[in-house]
Amino acid sequence: MAETESYVPPQVWTWSKPSGGRFASINRPIAGATHEKDLPVGRHPLQLYSLATPNGQKVTILLEELLALGFAGAEYDAWLINIGEGDQFGSGFVAANPNSKIPAMVDRSGPTPIRVFESGAILLYLSEKFGVLAPSEPGARAECLSWLFWQMGSAPYVGGGFGHFYAYAPAKFEYAIDRFTMETKRQLDVLDRRLGESRYVAGDAYTIADIAIFPWYGGLVEGFLYNAAEFLSVQDYGNVKRWADELLQRPAVVRGRMVNRTYGDPAGQLRERHDADDFATKTQDKLEPEAKP
Repeated sequence: MAETESYVPPQVWTWSKPSGGRFASINRPIAGATHEKDLPVGRHPLQLYSLATPNGQKVTILLEELLALGFAGAEYDAWLINIGEGDQFGSGFVAANPNSKIPAMVDRSGPTPIRVFESGAILLYLSEKFGVLAPSEPGARAECLSWLFWQMGSAPYVGGGFGHFYAYAPAKFEYAIDRFTMETKRQLDVLDRRLGESRYVAGDAYTIADIAIFPWYGGLVEGFLYNAAEFLSVQDYGNVKRWADELLQRPAVVRGRMVNRTYGDPAGQLRERHDADDFATKTQDKLEPEAKP
């Protein structure tokens, strides 16, 4: 429904009531920890604290790609951070990411632990650490990083804008939905035109730019996000669909999408990942089998 009355902002905004909607219980205008809670630490070099949102999937897909390439140093523990319950405001998580957003990673492979937060920063850190999936030639590297940061700058319109007002807001406002739908479709058109020129986003090679962009825009055209494929007429973006279909054939992408997932098919949920064998033995359908009649 459209807005029926005009809102006049006060001279000074104050936080007087919850904002409403799905995430009202965790939204607040201040930072910092709300409770004391240490982060768990596993046995692998890399410790990831995350959830299988599009931003979380970027990192687990990359880690699975690195392991598929034979980098033993990319072994990782993936710990579930339930943002709906406020896990991101625990003191340990805030120490890893002062912004209290997933994902956050701690690299414990060296003498001093290194924290890395923001999904794009983690992708770039890992690609540089292992020397793969980001070109070294200046022109190709510039193209890859340009598309990586395009995603980082654009996705808030898709998630916090379109996704919030279309799927999560407590009421439907025509102006907000139209505004962010227009921008989401414009971004899909930008990507579709680019993928009409090259196999992958940054050129002929698969890179961290593809890994960053896929969970958001691939998720839209594959129908994974917001149940909005029909609303967005995703069939109009054939090049994006071709690219997304190809990435979904990669075993590391399939595995990466499963890690820290708490929704959907139980066979596709690996809520925590501590060993490669967990994909075969610890998905949710195996941990909580349906009761037999």
